[in-house]
Amino acid sequence: MKRESAETLALQALGWLVGEDDLRDVFLGATGTSEADLRAPATEAEFLASVLDFLLMDDAWVVRFCDAYGHGYPDPMMARAALPGGEAVHWT
Repeated sequence: MKRESAETLALQALGWLVGEDDLRDVFLGATGTSEADLRAPATEAEFLASVLDFLLMDDAWVVRFCDAYGHGYPDPMMARAALPGGEAVHWT
C-alpha cells in the first residue's frame, strides 16, 4: 500500500473512531487529545499511525471499521506498515 492510500485509510479510521460512542473516549484518553484538537494532528503521518495502532489493538474494532467502510480486514495492517514506524524490524 502506498503512503497516500495509507493516510486516507487512517483518516477514515479516525473519523470512524470519533463517531463511535463506545470508542471515542477511550481513543481520546489513550492519545491525550481532545475532540477539539483532532484537526491539527490529523495532518501528521505519525498521528495517523497512532490511530491505526489503536484500531489494531482489537480485532472486533478492525472488523467493525472495515465493514463500515468496505475495506478488507488486512487493509488497516497494510496501511500501518506504510506509515512511519510501521516498517518490519529484522533483528538478524
